[in-house]
Amino acid sequence: MKTLGSFTVPMISDIAKKWVEMRRISLALLVTTFAALFSAAAIADQRFDRFVADFWPTAKASGISSSTYRSVFTGMDPDPDTLRLMAKQSEFVKPVWDYLDSAVSEVRVTRGRELLTEYDTVLRNVEARYGVDREAVLAIWGMETNYGGFMGKHNVIRALATLAYAAPRRTKFWRSELVKALSIVQAGHVRFSDMEGSWAGAMGHTQFMPSSWEAYSADYDGDGRRDIWTSVPDALASTAYYLKKHGWQTGKTWGYEVVLPRSFDFRLADDDTSLTLGDWRRQGVRRANGRDFPRPGDKAILVMPAGASGPAFLMLRNFYVIKRYNNATAYALAVGHLADRIIGGGTLAGDWSREYMPLSRSETAELQSELNRRGFDVGAADGRIGPATRRGIRAYQKARGLIPDGYASVVLLARIKLDS
Repeated sequence: MKTLGSFTVPMISDIAKKWVEMRRISLALLVTTFAALFSAAAIADQRFDRFVADFWPTAKASGISSSTYRSVFTGMDPDPDTLRLMAKQSEFVKPVWDYLDSAVSEVRVTRGRELLTEYDTVLRNVEARYGVDREAVLAIWGMETNYGGFMGKHNVIRALATLAYAAPRRTKFWRSELVKALSIVQAGHVRFSDMEGSWAGAMGHTQFMPSSWEAYSADYDGDGRRDIWTSVPDALASTAYYLKKHGWQTGKTWGYEVVLPRSFDFRLADDDTSLTLGDWRRQGVRRANGRDFPRPGDKAILVMPAGASGPAFLMLRNFYVIKRYNNATAYALAVGHLADRIIGGGTLAGDWSREYMPLSRSETAELQSELNRRGFDVGAADGRIGPATRRGIRAYQKARGLIPDGYASVVLLARIKLDS
């Protein structure tokens, strides 16, 4: 019997037959799997088609023509990325220092300074027209799309239709945004095919939702279109108008990095207590760069994004105006800091103690349960840090002789779990 190595020819034949049979089974399984997937997709498409048909009266009542509606929705199916990201729940929180390292990188600062020169005339005109400091407008552009480098890869109407069709929450909001997006296309401000943005419907150079576009977009160049997708001047003017309408105070900064005295009363650092800069100075609070506060009468709130283990800031009115753009402390801090860096400011003076990592949602719920069990009432252990949780943390910290900054970190959770 002929052999090949340690295998006989019949053995090789048997192996080959088995391999062919396995391939046949695998192929059949693959075909069955794909058939199931395509069947599910077909069902989803049928449901989406029904949604499109059922939504037509709403669009019509808002002034959308049948020709616009047909041209947009013919052949459309749900956006798979929007479906995936809509269902994704982030468990972990990015530390503020990692966020700032990326958001206010040297590359972004350098590019911002170049664009400050390149768009000098536009920015000066926008500043004069709306009273919003040019570096703040430029910083938002940098934060939102890296100065137009990435404005999103999703068709906005498709993304909003997907959310209006499938999102488990805020259905009324998504449907309203979809109608407004259809109106923008119908009015000729942008072609449907060019209406690109994020998976959740934010559009253009500075990422406006359709409702924000409707309320705050500006036609800088007077061509009759408010084009935040291809016209940088229109986008910058729109952002400035948005900030103005939300209360921007001309010529004032967003905040100051500060240094706290050793005897500082951390009950004042509750993200709510508003004092004049003069009053903060009387509490021993000083600017990190050693300079005086230029307007002692301005009111400010003390914010410590990483508790006593990181830099502290006195935040003025403009900081909270920035938060109207994106209601995240890290975002508004990054915009303010980037704006300062663009016009020649330096890096932050304080350092972050990076071992004081923020808690994930499940870790926060665990912290809340531990505090409740020890008699420091924080309410429901829902994994969300609100005023009640911060009060409970401060009470625990004070009782244990720790700095009562109210900051929830992995270090604090470990400390509580070791505390018998």
